[in-house]
Amino acid sequence: NVGCIPKKLMHQSALVGHIIKKSSKLGWHIPDGVSHDWEVLRNNVNSYIRSLNWGYRVQLKDKAVEYINGYGSFVDSHTVAAVDKKQTTREITADQFVVAVGGRPQYPNIEGAAEFGITSDDIFTLTSPPGKTLVVGASYVALECAGFLTGLGCETSIMVRSICLRGFDQEMAGLVSGHMEREGTRFLRNSTPLKLERCGEREVLVTWHTTNADSSVTQHQDVFNTVLFATGRTASTKSLGLDAIGVDLHPSSGKIIGSSVSPEQSSVSHISAVGDVLEGCPELTPVAIRAGKLLARRLFSSSTEQMDYQVVPTTVFTPLEYGCVGLAEEDAIKQYGGDNVEVFHAYYKPLEYALTEMDSASCYTKLVCVKEASGEHRIVGFHFLGPNAGEATQGLPLACDWVEHMSSFPVVLESTQQPPRRSSN
Repeated sequence: NVGCIPKKLMHQSALVGHIIKKSSKLGWHIPDGVSHDWEVLRNNVNSYIRSLNWGYRVQLKDKAVEYINGYGSFVDSHTVAAVDKKQTTREITADQFVVAVGGRPQYPNIEGAAEFGITSDDIFTLTSPPGKTLVVGASYVALECAGFLTGLGCETSIMVRSICLRGFDQEMAGLVSGHMEREGTRFLRNSTPLKLERCGEREVLVTWHTTNADSSVTQHQDVFNTVLFATGRTASTKSLGLDAIGVDLHPSSGKIIGSSVSPEQSSVSHISAVGDVLEGCPELTPVAIRAGKLLARRLFSSSTEQMDYQVVPTTVFTPLEYGCVGLAEEDAIKQYGGDNVEVFHAYYKPLEYALTEMDSASCYTKLVCVKEASGEHRIVGFHFLGPNAGEATQGLPLACDWVEHMSSFPVVLESTQQPPRRSSN
């Protein structure tokens, strides 16, 4: 596992370091010279991951599920060939297949990227501290990595071609990046890398260009110890032989395209897909787990329940966490029209920040609502930026099953520091 679990653990380590620096206001006497040990964190994170993977192996055995460690590919629509590390091939036939191979990070097509850069998968196993680091990309993965690296004491820059957190609410994205900048992460905006060159044993010279406000372009160079690319992922489907047996793949992402009958069912009815390999599916581990459970119940019992991919809580584990569920403000305007959308919003100061004087300028929450003919405001989006946003957000979909209107959120209404705004204004 090189995804959410090690990322969250390193994020937690960075948060602890931040709290230590502010703890004198809470009565703690911290000696000078407190430092972070990258090797200890890396070893403990990877030991925990190994224990999780071993636990999964044990559970499979307990359920009499055979585990085959090998590379698989389809021979025909009912046969898979598995090749193990000894290059021994074994063919397996089945009535139903589920593809859950996920995806892998990709390198941009620039000189030196693959030779001298790493991806977001590699950061968790580095044998030495990353040092001065450049993160290329503006996705949630890029911001999360840059955030915990800054928190762990690395001088970190993040190179952004256009906007941060594309697909998320852009007001919230601006608050996230603003907080990161104030905490020490340098943002190189409107910038694109051109090439990477080795210039020392642990140094990489990066050349990039920046598009300025007057549309002029300037070229820059700087030296980094680590260059981390978080510029997207591609589905691990190329070697599976899916196209040869009639499974439709998305032309650019390589992901399996689901059917209108069932989102997980491919164009070949007995071949299904769950997780990151499925086109249009949120790339979130809990989503894949839930979809897999529901698929198994439909295939092997009488269940007809389908996965709902529309109302999925999501958290971006940046230094100040951002949780959301439902529509971004921009998407609500597109769907319902600006005159029909109102936003109830508030800045706030968490009590846990009161004595430590932590930066609360970006702590913010809002409900995106649609005005109905009855005068009620129907909630279509919830956004929360602050400490422990993941915990605050995960219960919202359950609440939204029985709470639809603003009148059911008296606490939010009472604490709103600013009047509701029309999104078209």
